[in-house]
Amino acid sequence: MKFKTPKPPESAIQLAPMIDIVFLLLIFFLVTWQFSRSEQDSKVKVPTSSQGREETRAISEININIRQGGELVINGEALTEDQLLTKLRAIVEVHENQPVRLRGDGDITYQTLMGVIDICQEAGIWNISFATRRPQG
Repeated sequence: MKFKTPKPPESAIQLAPMIDIVFLLLIFFLVTWQFSRSEQDSKVKVPTSSQGREETRAISEININIRQGGELVINGEALTEDQLLTKLRAIVEVHENQPVRLRGDGDITYQTLMGVIDICQEAGIWNISFATRRPQG
């Protein structure tokens, strides 16, 4: 008695699920990139520094942009000093050790920068870092 040996199934690459995954990854990276761009104010030209460390960004870190005229901007929203203090106090109530990154324009005065640092400390924020960029060359 002869038995038929079953043929192995033909292998084929399923393209539809792979295309779905590629599009999901593309959407994820575009959305993530857009969020990181919205935190940085294009009107702020941060100073250069050869002493700075590589950026290690905390997930919940807040970027405070300080424009040349002393205007304070968070996520594209211009704030007064009182509004910034109120916003930071509300954040500290939820996250005690909230990290903050100051992105000050290279032309702001020392007094303006110290005023923002004082606001952060008054709100209870002590984890403060400064954004710089590497010199060209």
